[in-house]
Amino acid sequence: MAAGGHRGRASPRRRRDPPGLPVPPLRREAAVTPEIAVIGGGPAGSIAACALARAGRRVVLLEREREPRHKICGEFVSIEAQGALAQVGIDPAALGGAPIDMVRLVHGESAAESPLPFRAYGFTRRRLDEALLDAARAHGAEVIRGASVRRLHAADDGFRIEAEGSEDLSAGTVFLATGKHDLRGFKRDTAGTRDSLVGFKTYFRLPPGERRALAGAIEVILFAGGYAGLQLVEEGIANLCLLVEADRFEALGRSWDALFAHLLATCPHLDRRLGDAEPVLDKPLAIARVPYGFLHRPAGDEPHGLFRLGDQAAVIPSFSGDGMAIAMHSGRLAARTYLEQGRAASLFHARLRRDVGPQVRLAGALYAASRSGLGRRALVAACRLWPGGLRVAAERTRVPVHARLA
Repeated sequence: MAAGGHRGRASPRRRRDPPGLPVPPLRREAAVTPEIAVIGGGPAGSIAACALARAGRRVVLLEREREPRHKICGEFVSIEAQGALAQVGIDPAALGGAPIDMVRLVHGESAAESPLPFRAYGFTRRRLDEALLDAARAHGAEVIRGASVRRLHAADDGFRIEAEGSEDLSAGTVFLATGKHDLRGFKRDTAGTRDSLVGFKTYFRLPPGERRALAGAIEVILFAGGYAGLQLVEEGIANLCLLVEADRFEALGRSWDALFAHLLATCPHLDRRLGDAEPVLDKPLAIARVPYGFLHRPAGDEPHGLFRLGDQAAVIPSFSGDGMAIAMHSGRLAARTYLEQGRAASLFHARLRRDVGPQVRLAGALYAASRSGLGRRALVAACRLWPGGLRVAAERTRVPVHARLA
């Protein structure tokens, strides 16, 4: 059945919860010159701002959203991410995160599962990002909400930033943490990556029996033309995050309702979990052309002092569940490089490629293997014969222990 119990029909609309009080943007009387400007208040940007401000540097963090918002993300907080959060005083369990100890790989009616080599947590980016912005303020960074950066101008001695919601400001160094969205004039060179996938993310209230069956697990469901991830987040809500090939989505009329109905009709596991579930959002969040496999290599003309963080630096296939951990690692590594080496961003980017390149490439190879029906069947069959293979894959797609920062 389609969500809400109407098989094949559009998901029922649900009234949004009343929005919180708007947070007015902070207006400046005149342009100022912080030492570092961080553009983007997600996990990468906020973690970097915490580290820099804690070291006594003057940091301004520009976040375009004026109030908490949901973001496209699988919302799986792995062991490395937990270490980064602990460094800034955030306890995932105290935030109400749903514990995750098991991974389950599904194709058709066949499934394989294994304990994870660590305890993970699931909670929404809406809640996590707010906790991180609060931490950045507590560590001494100035956080400006509602500041949408429109242009970044580079010069030999730094940068000038034009933003709606804030007066222009200048900074000696910029940490670019805008996630999957490129800033005009500073587009990533994504040649050679796989960017033909369309991503969706939404939430469901599951029937009690299905919620109990999902509790404690992250499920990766393989299907023709893509894959989905399903897990619980805070308050027992289920996060569904999926990727589908653009041509498959095109064949379904570029309609979320048609895609969702198709998945329930062709994926028995998703039908069982979501057929009678209640959608939480009016419509899913969506994104296209995410460059999976991207690893940033600065061009010769890239400005000195421009540090790219998170998805601006590395994009791992999302089924690995390590995107947020890589983002936080990049924020900590960029801050440490700046504090020890100054504006030498190229040193940071080279180190980050060494740290995360192997798991980005491994995750890409695993996704490539899942693109054919034979490959999907073989992956699940192999993991049923050797359940430890799922555990090994989880270990090998983490930021390696030797690279993690204390």
